[in-house]
Amino acid sequence: MNLRDLQYLVALAEHRHFGRAAEASFVSQPTLSTQIKKLEDELGVALVERTPRKVLLTETGREIARRAKGVLSEIDEIKAIAQRTRDPESGTLRLGIFPTLGPYLLPHLVPLVRSQFPRLELLLVEEKTEQIIRMLREGSLDVGILALPLHEDSLHEEFLFEEPFVLAVPDAHPLAQKQRGLKLADLEDQNLLLLEDGHCMRDQALEVCHMAGAGEKAGFRATSLETLRQMVAANVGMTLLPTLAIKPPVPRTDNVHLIEFAGHPPSRRIALVWRKSSSMSAFLKRFADVIRSLPADLLKPQVA
Repeated sequence: MNLRDLQYLVALAEHRHFGRAAEASFVSQPTLSTQIKKLEDELGVALVERTPRKVLLTETGREIARRAKGVLSEIDEIKAIAQRTRDPESGTLRLGIFPTLGPYLLPHLVPLVRSQFPRLELLLVEEKTEQIIRMLREGSLDVGILALPLHEDSLHEEFLFEEPFVLAVPDAHPLAQKQRGLKLADLEDQNLLLLEDGHCMRDQALEVCHMAGAGEKAGFRATSLETLRQMVAANVGMTLLPTLAIKPPVPRTDNVHLIEFAGHPPSRRIALVWRKSSSMSAFLKRFADVIRSLPADLLKPQVA
C-alpha cells in the first residue's frame, strides 16, 4: 500500500466516477482502475461496486476512504511543518471566506498580503460558513475568515474586527429622512429583505430583527448581497448591509439610501480561524495582525 493508492481511493470516493477521479488525479482511467484493483487485492476486500452508470463504494470502501483522507491530511501537515520551518513566509496558504464578506474584504486585503508576504501563494475559496468549517476540519483549508460565534472546539479563533451594519432603504422611504439617528426601535413592525438559509448573515440579520421587533419580508429570499441591494433599488423593501459592502470599490446604487445606526450599531464580529493542531499557528497569528492593520476607516460607514 502506498500514499498514491490512497489518493486514488479518496478521489474515487469524492467523484464516484473512474474517469473524473482519474482526471482529478492526473492519471489515465486504466491506471487508476488498475491501482484500485491492486489495493483491493492487497487488502483482501472489495472497496468498489462497479455498475454500468456509476461507481459506488462498499461500506468498507467508504470507511477506508474516510480514514485515508485523514492520513493524507496528516501527511500534508507534515509537509507544511517542514516548509514553514524552512521559510514561514513562502509556500501556499489555502484561505476560506464566506460570500457576504469575500468580495468586499479581499480587494483591500490581497494587496496588503502581497506587500507583506510577497512569496506567499494565496489560494482563495469562497463558500458558506458550514462548508468552510467542514473543509478546515478535513484539512483541505488552512485557515478561514468567518463570523463569530462558531462553537467549534477543534478550531482556534483570532478576533479581527467588528463590522457595523447599515440600513438600506429606497430613496422615497420615510426612514430615508434619517441620517445618523436611526435606532433599532425605528425598525419595529418593519419587514426586511433577507438572504436564503445557509448564509451566516441571514442569522445575524434575524437577530437584529428580533431585537428590533421587526420581521422578514415574505415571499423572497436572496442568494447574495447584490441581489438584496438591487431589490431595494427596485422598491421591493429594505435590508441590512455590512459596512464593507458599501465601501469603494463597490459603486453606489441609484435609489438606495444608506442610514447609519445611532450609538453602538448592530454588527458582526469577524475572526481568523484555524485548527488548533495546525503547524502554521505562529504564522497565522502574524497573518491576523496584517488583517488588523487595514485602515480603520474601512469599518466606519460614513454614508453621508
